Amino acid sequence: MGDRYQSYSELAADQIEGIHYQRAWRTSAFSTLLHMAIHGGGIEQGTSELADAASGDSHDFYTLDGFKEAGANSELHITAARFDEPRGLAMAKAASHIVSWHGAAGTAAMTYLGGLDYILRDQIGEALSTAGFAVSVAPQDLNGSDPANIANRGTRRMGVQLELTNAQRRQLFANGDLSRANRKNITPEFTAYVSAVTTGIRQALVIPGKG
Repeated sequence: MGDRYQSYSELAADQIEGIHYQRAWRTSAFSTLLHMAIHGGGIEQGTSELADAASGDSHDFYTLDGFKEAGANSELHITAARFDEPRGLAMAKAASHIVSWHGAAGTAAMTYLGGLDYILRDQIGEALSTAGFAVSVAPQDLNGSDPANIANRGTRRMGVQLELTNAQRRQLFANGDLSRANRKNITPEFTAYVSAVTTGIRQALVIPGKG
């Protein structure tokens, strides 16, 4: 089934910001690495929290957070190759490195690795594997290889897309509960996962500063 909206302007004309969804972002004066969750909140649960934690105080962060009633947030999904929300797109275009966080279906815990930045992608994958998390190169429908994908819209025209299955995301929150109220209750696996991703990034490259 395709997306209900083909652009952010269509979504914004039909949904109410502050009631149905919210945009949030944070910028760092010192880094050009951006962690994004364009399907955050209730759209692909857990991705906003992961991107936020991975960016910390050192890197840029952006999310479009859906907070409609359970089961209705999927209509806020705009596929990554068409995602054109102005703030998020501007932040992506200004970034040298992008890690875009997504949720995928799946009853086995797995992270599918995609995007056009193969060096950074593989280093993150190696760090996750070393930390005990299952990883795989993404299948074609999840591989983030379209140059128009928001992950690949940075200054280097390449980025990383992480697709975490439902089962993997459940491991990161207490009692496997992905509800909004419970997503503040992270597990040790959440901390280990974010640490592995940031370790992979640190091992792969030195992020240039701004200014």
